[in-house]
Amino acid sequence: MAKKEKEKFNDFGLGEKSSSDGYRALNKDGTFNITKTNIPFFERLNFFHTLVTMKWSRFFGLIIIGYFIVNLFFATIYSMIGVEHLTGTKGMTPFEQYMEAFFFSAQTITTLGYGRVAPLGLAANIVAAIESMLGLLSFALATGLLYGRFSKPNTKIRYSDKAVIAPYQNINGFMFRVVNPQKNQLLEVEINVSLSVKRNDSDLRNFYNLELERKKVMFFPSMWTIVHPIDKESPMHNLSKEDLLIKDAEFIVMLKAFDESSSLPVYSRTSYKADELFWGEKFIYAANRDNGKLNIDVGLINHTEKVGLN
Repeated sequence: MAKKEKEKFNDFGLGEKSSSDGYRALNKDGTFNITKTNIPFFERLNFFHTLVTMKWSRFFGLIIIGYFIVNLFFATIYSMIGVEHLTGTKGMTPFEQYMEAFFFSAQTITTLGYGRVAPLGLAANIVAAIESMLGLLSFALATGLLYGRFSKPNTKIRYSDKAVIAPYQNINGFMFRVVNPQKNQLLEVEINVSLSVKRNDSDLRNFYNLELERKKVMFFPSMWTIVHPIDKESPMHNLSKEDLLIKDAEFIVMLKAFDESSSLPVYSRTSYKADELFWGEKFIYAANRDNGKLNIDVGLINHTEKVGLN
């Protein structure tokens, strides 16, 4: 019964069926290679997630564009009401009057106000009151989004571009490298590696958890070479390079750690396909002593040398 339950849930939520060769569940950057269709528009909307996860350049660009659009909108309303309902305006041409309405809108939405221009009449005051309330809500929302972006753990774990099959003790091992190039300290780092392969004469896939030489370390200040010993218990035992290519093998990596800077857990993902696996190579040593300190050359993370296999 226990074995059946284990087999029942051995797809890790990635799906047992692949539509064609070259299937990749997880991209190199950790994003899932899965799309969803036929979802109603409003069910797809997630403004908070989009604004918190987009690039900083796009985020600030969206804030600036939104700021100008809102001010142009209210400047148009003030112009339609009539700039004579804004005291202190001195513009002579329609363009100058519109620009004064625009800058009055900018002062109103930020609740700044320099005192020279003020609304006059019921209509102008109602619009100014609505705009000031909208400004307070908008800037409170923008502040919350900025806090959300800054407070979100942003550890940039770096993985080697390739994995290798290299000698390990008296057998061979599947290996890849991982390093934290930033200065923040990661604690209680735990890593899991799974193997996804196609079944014989079928589009369905099997998933296996790979046993690692070491799956958890308390500290992570240097470069870590992850090793899966290919012993008799390994699902890779007796599989050749050609076998892994035929089975469209994918090695799925999941890393979890505690970020000391933010006091929050961080997660990182990547994967290696069979054609990114190099046989008969091993990673070169990337550490050396320098003035009493251990120096880790992160630039050597992908450097390997040829070796004979066991």
